[in-house]
Amino acid sequence: MDFELQDVHVLVTGASGGIGLETARLFLKQGAKVTAHYNTNTSTLNALIAEFGVERVIAAQADLSVEDDVVRLFAGSKTFGPVQVVIINHGIWPTAHEPVVIMSLDRWRTTLDANLTSSFLVSREYLRQLEPASDAVKAKASILFIGSTAGKYGEAGHADYAASKSALMYGFTLTLKNEIVKIAPRGRVNAVGPGWVRTPHKIETLKDPAFVYRALATTPLKKVAEPSDIAAQVVVLSSPSLSGHVTGQVVMVEGGMEGRLLNRNTEQGLESL
Repeated sequence: MDFELQDVHVLVTGASGGIGLETARLFLKQGAKVTAHYNTNTSTLNALIAEFGVERVIAAQADLSVEDDVVRLFAGSKTFGPVQVVIINHGIWPTAHEPVVIMSLDRWRTTLDANLTSSFLVSREYLRQLEPASDAVKAKASILFIGSTAGKYGEAGHADYAASKSALMYGFTLTLKNEIVKIAPRGRVNAVGPGWVRTPHKIETLKDPAFVYRALATTPLKKVAEPSDIAAQVVVLSSPSLSGHVTGQVVMVEGGMEGRLLNRNTEQGLESL
């Protein structure tokens, strides 16, 4: 099956780990040319470049919360021509469990800047460099955000993260899908919302059976996703042949999750239920 991604220039942000790395690799297997963004870690990208060659993939550093860095990222990625598909995958998840009542303004602002404001900057620069591009380049235009189940269900102790992902998945996606067509008439904007994924940063957490039980308590498939599960949906939604009439959608890739386990039978007042 032809995904119509041969020689399409794809920018993947946060490409050095987990979901981003697998997404970049899958695009390359479909024949795309990839600008793989990173902020601090290049070790995994060096292996990716060795596997596919500098003719197909380049690594590009930027702090995406800094406007000048975002401009530099797009200016430096012109080796492969204008970016046609952008996968906005980067972000942070503060590990400390902090309810809103104790959360600092600094943490709130840091998370929103890292996840939401940076995505605005990347989207804006993508559209600006797309505007003067040829019709052939614009025909493959697509923005895809990596959201989270936290953006749909919330996440106690992580309101900053949940709010940033919800804004991306709904307010931003649903607005941009109406704006991109003013620049690229066939341009599309979608989002993917993963649940728990077995990424390098989550391996230790997922070794705790009690945690895994809570994470999967409302998930009928009863398993943690692999990065490839998310990457496959990203590539399908980015394909003009498979998803050319799909825009403004949020595809949840979370095993059928129905919500979060809020009350456990060890909590006071529930032992007798």
